[in-house]
Amino acid sequence: MEVLGNHGDVLMRLLSAATERSRILAGNIANQNTPGYKRQSLQFEELLAQELESSRPTLHNIQPMKLVDTQSPGTPNGNNVNMEKEVAAMRENMLRYEMYSTILKGSTKLVESAIHGDR
Repeated sequence: MEVLGNHGDVLMRLLSAATERSRILAGNIANQNTPGYKRQSLQFEELLAQELESSRPTLHNIQPMKLVDTQSPGTPNGNNVNMEKEVAAMRENMLRYEMYSTILKGSTKLVESAIHGDR
C-alpha cells in the first residue's frame, strides 16, 4: 500500500514530467542556432486532464509524450526555436515543479503528523 495513495504516485509522475520537460527546454535553448533543429516539448498534464474527464479514468496508463514542433515558423536555416517562448516555458515549468513539490511536501507532513501524533 502506498502511504500517499494514488495521489502520491500522480504527484511523483508530475514531478518527473516537469523534470523531463526542463531537460527538453534546455535542449531547445542549446540548439537555438542549430540549422534544421525543430523545437521539442513534453505533454503530460494535458493528457492527465483528458483522462480525468473520462468516465473511468486510469491514471497509471498515462505516460508523458515528447512532441516535435513542425508547425511553428522557422528561420531561413530551418530552426524554429523562439528564445522568448522557451524562457517563458521554462518559467512556467519551474512554477509547476514548485507547486507539485509543495503539494507533495504537504501530503508527507500530513502523514508524518498522523504517525507521530500532533506533537
